[in-house]
Amino acid sequence: MKHAYHAFAALAGAALLASCVTTPAQPVTFAGAPCVRPPPMHCPDKDCPGEMVTNQGSVIEPTTGRTYFLDYPCDLKPGEDVTVILALHGGGSYGNWQRNYFPAMDYVDKRRLVIATPNTRGWSAADDGYLQNIVTSVIDTVGKENVKSFWLAGHSMGSFNSRRLVCTDFFRDKVDGYLSLSGGRVGNPPGTPAPQFNIPPTNGSGGRTGSQVGGPPGAGGPPPGARPPGAGGPPPGGPGGAIAAAQNVSLDCDFSFIFANGEHEPSAQTLAMTSSWAEKYGCRPRETTETITDVKAGYVYDSSRQEFGADAWGRLPRGGTAEVMEYRNCRDSRVVADVMRKGKGHTEGLEPKVTEKLIDMMQNAKGGKLRANGG
Repeated sequence: MKHAYHAFAALAGAALLASCVTTPAQPVTFAGAPCVRPPPMHCPDKDCPGEMVTNQGSVIEPTTGRTYFLDYPCDLKPGEDVTVILALHGGGSYGNWQRNYFPAMDYVDKRRLVIATPNTRGWSAADDGYLQNIVTSVIDTVGKENVKSFWLAGHSMGSFNSRRLVCTDFFRDKVDGYLSLSGGRVGNPPGTPAPQFNIPPTNGSGGRTGSQVGGPPGAGGPPPGARPPGAGGPPPGGPGGAIAAAQNVSLDCDFSFIFANGEHEPSAQTLAMTSSWAEKYGCRPRETTETITDVKAGYVYDSSRQEFGADAWGRLPRGGTAEVMEYRNCRDSRVVADVMRKGKGHTEGLEPKVTEKLIDMMQNAKGGKLRANGG
């Protein structure tokens, strides 16, 4: 009888142990976007092929049939907090040029990022539905309660489109911050002229060798017929029209703002010490908080304009320094900052350390709009 009791106890114990063992949760995956390492279409350290930087991604947005890139941690756990970034390229450029110009994809695992990078011929309201569908898909997959923060990050014309979007009905209760990469500064004093992009002449290569430009249509890009099919055309007046439209947008919502540009760009010559956006949040006066030194160069540049004295437009990728200037102690944990890349122009790809510093500031800013507002 005693043996029977011990046998029963052993079986009961085994059953209890089995009930306590849980199957490890499977990583989160996004439909149509298998996760691999290294990321697909990642440029080598130098001489990135033209056919690579003009790639438009393989993830299909089903409503429009247009493609985009999606980068995320391959070991992303259900319920894990993430920072979501919608990254917009410059006019006449491509999603993969943007991915390698601002290579946040190199930090998706370390920083727990989910980055969507779409494509267009020239950003306008015709693209809004496409972008909204991408954002909705990403949020639905990770869960709005798991979005620690959501940022718009745009280069050149992509930045001006971000400025146009940030306080629209769809984005205003989602976006926690806006990163402008050589695309205009929120908070400039009244009367500050809009940036003027004096695009040097092309050498005729069409940007098909070396790396792709992030400028307006025709600025080092391939022929118009090679641009994304079905994408919205540029707004009336081209890039100038986009800049004017964005400058006149009323920014009546709350978000953190970081402006990063090159020392040789025209907008750098009038970079104000003051910022009305910093004043809005009661920040302290701007101070230089860090100088970043990068030995490694960025991945991309404009190969079609190297021989025309185009310091303002951008030279070959190379290491360098960046000065970080912050308006500290902003109310409500907002971040307002300027980052100046010394010796750089409009199109040299960002170096690794300055890229991670920008991500660090983005993640240190107040987030949680999606959690609070329900998306």
